[in-house]
Amino acid sequence: MSSRAEQKLRTRRALMDAALAQLSADRGFGSLSLREVAREAGIAPTSFYRHFAELDELGLALVDEGGVALRQLMRQARKRIARDGSAISTSVDTFMEYLGNNSNLFRLMLRESTGVSKPFRTAIKAEIDHFVTELEADLRRIAEERQRPIYQSRLIAEAMVTLVFNQGAEALDATNAQKEELKQKLKTELRIILIGSRTLADRGA
Repeated sequence: MSSRAEQKLRTRRALMDAALAQLSADRGFGSLSLREVAREAGIAPTSFYRHFAELDELGLALVDEGGVALRQLMRQARKRIARDGSAISTSVDTFMEYLGNNSNLFRLMLRESTGVSKPFRTAIKAEIDHFVTELEADLRRIAEERQRPIYQSRLIAEAMVTLVFNQGAEALDATNAQKEELKQKLKTELRIILIGSRTLADRGA
């Protein structure tokens, strides 16, 4: 890669980091301005357009990054699951690690999933659908390995992902003690969903 291309990538990264740094519990992406993001990144506002057509395009790049990062982390978690066998506990711990390291990315996804921007909503829904699809595949695989059928694996995966994201929203501004309580609560709730699904499958529902 040429030095010019490398510099362009660095500047693009700086713009994304600058936008993320300005997000908080009190400030959403919609309140950011192109000028302040460019200033935070150390470039002239006119140079912004060499990297993104508009501010929303930068936001969509962040959504994509957040979804990819979470899926990659959960794939790594599968290797940990293979070692200790605790799928729910390991997955929740991994998700909370992601939340701690990517709080502003998660805030962006939460807020924009119900925001006014259709492109944002569509992109975030696609990321969540990817996550649900991978979780459903995991549930099916584990069910086959343990010879414990589950009922409506897609619905179970959707319910679990919805629950995890809702609890994640609550954990964002929680204290360490509160986060630990939320983790244990989430693990119990997920186990209840899974046990219920297995019970329905056993009954031939």
